Amino acid sequence: MLKITLKGGVVKEFEPGTTIAEVAKSLGAGLYKAACAGKVNGAVCDLRTPLTADCDLQILTFDDADGKHAFWHSASHLLAQAVMRLYPDTKYTIGPAVENGFYYDFDVEKPFTTEDLAKIEKEMAAIVKTGEEIERFELDVPAAKELMKDQPYKLELIDKHAAEGGPISFYKQGDFTDLCAGPHLLSVSPLKAIKLIQCTGAYWHGDSSLPMLCRVYGIAFPKASELDAYLTMMEEAKKRDHRKLGRELDLFDIYEEGPGFPFFFPKGMVLRNQLESFWRVEHTKRGYQEIRTPLILNEELWHRSGHWDHYKDNMYTTKIDDKDYAIKPMNCPGGMLVYKRRLNSYRDLPQRMAELGIVHRHELSGALHGLMRVRCFTQDDAHIFMTPEQIEEEILGVMELIDSFYKVFGFEYALELSTRPEDSMGSDEQWEMATNALIKALDKNGKEYTVNEGDGAFYGPKIDFHLRDSIGRTWQCGTIQLDFQMPERFDLTYTGKDGEKHRPVMIHRVVFGSIERFIGILTEHYAGAFPLWLAPVQVKVLPVTDDHIAYAGKVADELTAAGLRVEIDSRNEKVGYRIREAQLQKIPYMLVLGDKEAEAGEVAARDRRDGKTTTMPFGEFLAKVQKEIADKAN
Repeated sequence: MLKITLKGGVVKEFEPGTTIAEVAKSLGAGLYKAACAGKVNGAVCDLRTPLTADCDLQILTFDDADGKHAFWHSASHLLAQAVMRLYPDTKYTIGPAVENGFYYDFDVEKPFTTEDLAKIEKEMAAIVKTGEEIERFELDVPAAKELMKDQPYKLELIDKHAAEGGPISFYKQGDFTDLCAGPHLLSVSPLKAIKLIQCTGAYWHGDSSLPMLCRVYGIAFPKASELDAYLTMMEEAKKRDHRKLGRELDLFDIYEEGPGFPFFFPKGMVLRNQLESFWRVEHTKRGYQEIRTPLILNEELWHRSGHWDHYKDNMYTTKIDDKDYAIKPMNCPGGMLVYKRRLNSYRDLPQRMAELGIVHRHELSGALHGLMRVRCFTQDDAHIFMTPEQIEEEILGVMELIDSFYKVFGFEYALELSTRPEDSMGSDEQWEMATNALIKALDKNGKEYTVNEGDGAFYGPKIDFHLRDSIGRTWQCGTIQLDFQMPERFDLTYTGKDGEKHRPVMIHRVVFGSIERFIGILTEHYAGAFPLWLAPVQVKVLPVTDDHIAYAGKVADELTAAGLRVEIDSRNEKVGYRIREAQLQKIPYMLVLGDKEAEAGEVAARDRRDGKTTTMPFGEFLAKVQKEIADKAN
């Protein structure tokens, strides 16, 4: 009998060859019905996988990230099946699960219309009603090519698999068969709540010299209520789109003259400067020193750092005096040179060097998205150089710093540990030491975290912070990366207590991540209605008539002298019109000033949040807003 360790450490015995699905069924009908995949000793497996040795087993449902991935992957095959039924001459390519749903790429005579998507969706629902089982089987290369002889894109993938060796796996449901590694659901029955979202163009392999395909995106959930909630969230997200709000509020934009290169306007710069000032104050409190490193450095440096071997496809290059240079995609090599400028002792460590560094990365035009995915952005970087004994304390210090930042904006977050990727540098011993150090700090921190196998940086494992915004979306922003590699590649040293040279350990970390992206996230999180301390214009002063302009000017001057950002709107328009316009511009406070207010030295303050107007002495209003700013209230 096999000993299978289940969730919570419960051990049960099963016959050798028992599948993961059969284990789930033995644990209860509800779990069997909800099961999407399994995880055996940390590796995600198909539910059909037979167990042949003692192991740790987790039954994955839609609530688990890997289970959700299997669910959405199965939905992509359902989409392809429906398309092939309706448009049998279609050539189908690949259909993965992605961060928010799934897509499938098709080679079709003409792109699908909205009406086509509705038709495909209807066919998908009809297939689900059949309850067709999803079967897995394997073929050798000749048999696989015979099966896919009418599908040229699949033949190309078969050739690629053939070079890697071994049999090729397929999944079949009814009249549809696809080349696929899986995992997949046991049948199409759970795929009851599906919505096709949009249709876009995408090049095969992302290469503009290859055919343009028709990419259909979709989303799926086990329950209709979950799909309804998601679609409601998507509608709300459209209203909050930072690209739209950036233009409407005159904050920022991106022009066709510079795709992926953002422009910030005066009001956007106010917002940006407030974030950067807050960042500087909090870092100074914690012993960071700010540096600035050059935008362009020679190619040799990037070979030394390892970026040329692992990241050159994302780098812009240029020539100066017939020598090759690269525009920096990351700030860290410059930080290495700053550390190395002088001899360091163990007494000088830790050294915390912070940099608001502009970086450039080559992104494909199809991947660009407002401020969320750009080619030029500012990283709120820091590099901490320390002794091995200081690792845990420094990681915990960074975690505390990031936590304190996110609380200010009202963000909740989840932690994720990413481990060694295939494309990495350094020894097994160094990676094990670095990974164990992060795990130890995470355990001491006490917050729950998940593990993302193989998604670390090429030079070290990392902890990522995934924010949850006001409508439930998640964003990866802060990160902590532990690095044993770059100090070695740059021959960084410090003199230890023993008088000998030692190698420091380094942390790379960001809090905002990209300033530009964080502004995009904040714009959508607040729907453009920024809290008072961040708002580009904090108070709009509205004299009722021309007779009240003098008092309005006095109030505005005193507020400005107290450090507030103020505008006067004395246009010859009705005060109600001006209030509505200020509300649309999401100004936190509007001060309506008439005879009564001028005579009594008061203000009628309208609060954007509830629309209520309260009359109070000017000094009381000033004290109120100063406290709100100091508290950084949301």
